[in-house]
Amino acid sequence: MDRVDKILQHETFRRHLAEIRKRETDRKFGKHDLSHLLDVARIGEILNLEGGLGLDRELVYAAALLHDIGRDVEYENGTEHDLAGAEIAPEILRDCGFDPQETEQITDAIRSHGDAGAAGEESLRGILYRADKASRPCFACEEDVRRECRWSDEKKNLKIRY
Repeated sequence: MDRVDKILQHETFRRHLAEIRKRETDRKFGKHDLSHLLDVARIGEILNLEGGLGLDRELVYAAALLHDIGRDVEYENGTEHDLAGAEIAPEILRDCGFDPQETEQITDAIRSHGDAGAAGEESLRGILYRADKASRPCFACEEDVRRECRWSDEKKNLKIRY
């Protein structure tokens, strides 16, 4: 997973992640930190394997690591983070050795990771959507924080699945 390791060390990735961390210091709900990104990657790979999709593990991990990279842009100027992330990711992916076809597949998944229409897809888009939603440990939230959450009880992850 050399290319994934390069993403973790990429200056642009690290800069955006640091800015997100700074802006989410007081955030009560799930933060968009490296722990979240790795949870999404690992759950995504489980979904890939369980579904027999045969996607390259580096594509799953790259999409997961970069899916929220536009959060700081959203905090800064209101641009939706999935769109901002799809603009930021290609430079990182190119620098880390991903080819144009892989880059398009990953950026498409980033761009649509909030689109419920992708939920049922047996593709990188579908995996990223489902893994992102499944990664939130709602079962561990304090009761007062859980009550403030905008997710419905049906949507919350109140049991461990992955």
